[in-house]
Amino acid sequence: MSSPPPQMDRDLADALGALLRIGVTASAVVLLAGGALHLARHGLEPVPDRRVFQPEPPEFSHPAPILRASLGGSGRAMIQLGLLLLIATPVLRVAFSVYGFARQRDRAYVVMTLVVLAVLLLGLLGGPVGR
Repeated sequence: MSSPPPQMDRDLADALGALLRIGVTASAVVLLAGGALHLARHGLEPVPDRRVFQPEPPEFSHPAPILRASLGGSGRAMIQLGLLLLIATPVLRVAFSVYGFARQRDRAYVVMTLVVLAVLLLGLLGGPVGR
């Protein structure tokens, strides 16, 4: 098996770096906007009792309702959306790596990266990992 040209390696590394920068920046912007909006609307309310666990309401526990509530101007939902973007960034990086390694025709790395992607997705989507 021949190794890919050095320029192709640099291009892939540059694209992955850009993906990470964009993902983290987008996440930070959404988190800051959501935090500012939430504090502007609810900053003077009493702090809830944190000694008792209270799960997130359903509208803040799944991506589609979080997106809808974010678009509706909910600061709390925007914070959740920012966290989802932050979590999705490395997952997208791994998925993009599969594409990059496939373009380089590096089957070993494609297979290993697909395994990593499968483990990440199983963990995120509530699969058998950790149960």
